[in-house]
Amino acid sequence: MTQILVIAEHDNLHLKAATRHVLSAAQAVGGPIHVLIAGFGCQPVVASASQLPGVGQVLHCEEASLAQGGAENLAQLVASLAAEYTHILAPATAFGKNWTPRLAALLDVAQISDIIRVDGPDTFTRPIYAGSLWATLRSSDPIKVVTVRPSAFEAVPETGGAAPVLQRPGVSDSKLSHRTQLTLTQSARPELEAARVVVSGGRGLGSAENYQALLEPLADKLNAALGASRAAVDSGYVPNDYQVGQTGKIVAPDLYLAIGISGAIQHLAGMKSSRVIVAINKDPDAPIFGVADYGLVGDLHTLVPALTAAL
Repeated sequence: MTQILVIAEHDNLHLKAATRHVLSAAQAVGGPIHVLIAGFGCQPVVASASQLPGVGQVLHCEEASLAQGGAENLAQLVASLAAEYTHILAPATAFGKNWTPRLAALLDVAQISDIIRVDGPDTFTRPIYAGSLWATLRSSDPIKVVTVRPSAFEAVPETGGAAPVLQRPGVSDSKLSHRTQLTLTQSARPELEAARVVVSGGRGLGSAENYQALLEPLADKLNAALGASRAAVDSGYVPNDYQVGQTGKIVAPDLYLAIGISGAIQHLAGMKSSRVIVAINKDPDAPIFGVADYGLVGDLHTLVPALTAAL
């Protein structure tokens, strides 16, 4: 019988939205769904998880060794629970990518990464070659370790369930690693991976000053998150956490504005699932126009202020 364990992503205070997307994938697999909350001082997260629709039970593991969400301790905990389940699902975010390979190694199974579709309890589809192709694969492993691309699945509602909570024992600290410092970016803007509107800039902006002067007012008007191409990040226009693409963040907002972005395949892999794509570029042959729903060919230094003023 199929039995699914979803590993929740959280910061000990808030349940991350990616978990609700993973639950949607778990429901597509079919079968009873349990959610694991592993951390320290994470009772608010447990309360949120218990209200998610479709969750049969919340497993709560409270242990100081799990406070930092380190790969070694978390993988060891999930491995100790794995025999009770046929599927273990986690988001394909920095959190999930950090520990799931270690779990798969402990269980001696092949990890199934970054799925975008569930075709059956043992069959999944995932992108390959920077999203140029999709591969459908079938796993015969008794326990399937799967990471889910959050943007590929609709999130379940935040409320509607009433799952019971079961306390589970923790694990001893492996002492293999220890986080010495955590620095969080403070921003009033929506989180990039969860935003409904994303305004992204590329190397065509020319400088960090132009990025701020042109894109920030537009993002303010649209209540949008700010993103960037790898070229803009490498040029020092914005920090790494703004990067959208194969080696950055995968987004699928309702509206994606690509400004001064040529459209390298690595960038397209991170945003081409957006519902509406608007591109502004002076080169009419730029690859970004191949995926754009609407395109403006012209000088972004003129078009972007005009667009901002019109909103």
